Amino acid sequence: MVIAFVTKTLKNHPALIPLLVFISGGTIMSGTYLARLALRNPDVSWDRKNNPEPWNNIAPNEQYKVTLCSQHGLLQAEEG
Repeated sequence: MVIAFVTKTLKNHPALIPLLVFISGGTIMSGTYLARLALRNPDVSWDRKNNPEPWNNIAPNEQYKVTLCSQHGLLQAEEG
């Protein structure tokens, strides 16, 4: 029912086709990004029984963030 209405509208107003393409693309990309955050982020835990706190299993020298912010480099930049 909805698909028939959209098809009929697009046949009558072909200038709406780019709008529909970009809105659909943005919706798909944002949904993909949210799924990636929910499934691949180490801060999100879906399994409460086997590993309720996975952040406790990270070694002290293991990096899981993309960037490291060190105060040491900031102090050197201010002194020099």
